[in-house]
Amino acid sequence: MRSKHRHIKAEVIIDGGPHRIYRAGNMGRAMAGNLLKAGYRLHVYNRTPDKAAPSVAQGAKSMSHPCDTAEAGGIVLTMLADDQAVETIVLGERGILERLGPRGIHLSMSTLSPAIARRLAEQHNKYQVAYLAASVFGRPEAAAAQKLWICLSGPQAAKDSVRPILSALGQRIFDFGEEPGSANVVQLAGNFLLASAIEALAEALTLAEKNGIDRTKLAAILGQTLFACPAYQIYGDVIARERYRPASFTVSLELKDINLVLQTAAAATVPIPLASLLHDRFLAMMAQGLTDPDWAAVALDVAANAGVPRESITPARPV
Repeated sequence: MRSKHRHIKAEVIIDGGPHRIYRAGNMGRAMAGNLLKAGYRLHVYNRTPDKAAPSVAQGAKSMSHPCDTAEAGGIVLTMLADDQAVETIVLGERGILERLGPRGIHLSMSTLSPAIARRLAEQHNKYQVAYLAASVFGRPEAAAAQKLWICLSGPQAAKDSVRPILSALGQRIFDFGEEPGSANVVQLAGNFLLASAIEALAEALTLAEKNGIDRTKLAAILGQTLFACPAYQIYGDVIARERYRPASFTVSLELKDINLVLQTAAAATVPIPLASLLHDRFLAMMAQGLTDPDWAAVALDVAANAGVPRESITPARPV
């Protein structure tokens, strides 16, 4: 499968503020690599040019500004950290929409709020650009192995156009219709369940440890029997062995996602008390300056509440 006329923006890294650094580069690099292997010709942008080097080494061309990745009637793929980042790329100075123009497609693969997806779709329509939400389930290693699960929503004709691209990135595509924010709702629901699984595992393993049970043995039996699924297998092992760095998904990113879950639930008048607990758990980590460990490191807060001594991990920067 080759595409000689489509330029795809496949990687972006941005700063989220003085105390929060959001990185989407691990996913973007893996995805760009798979597209290059599939024969696509890529223009990539990264806020830090050196971090685009792996993609350039594989044949991509690094651009100096996000809008330079776009061409008339082409496809721009974004993998960014949050709503503000995507709005800046799309609606900020030298945004991509005018450059894309009629028949252009923006394939947004970030975890965003459904509200911003709808607002972006309206702005895209003004330029006759199709906006697609294509949120993903999977860690960077899944992205590298082309094993992402992709949730897709937006205009049908545009979805048909990008299916070969998405097939080069994931193992299966799930279509959630044409409503722009639908894929984002699915993503938030899934991330909420993953965070809930991490909380439950942390509590269960701490309970076992205080009663003399080996944490790794409990994690292993749960992952092989009652909860024989990737979420419990992966995060049970991470928590049991306390392997919180390097992170595949950081505490700061998950706090952002939990905030989106709470906002989306409030807009739909849905009580969601477990999300409030998770919010406080991740916020406590942030207050300690622990922004960059893997999100499973909230198990440290669970252990601290139970009076279980743990070797402290160093904050990324002063609080």
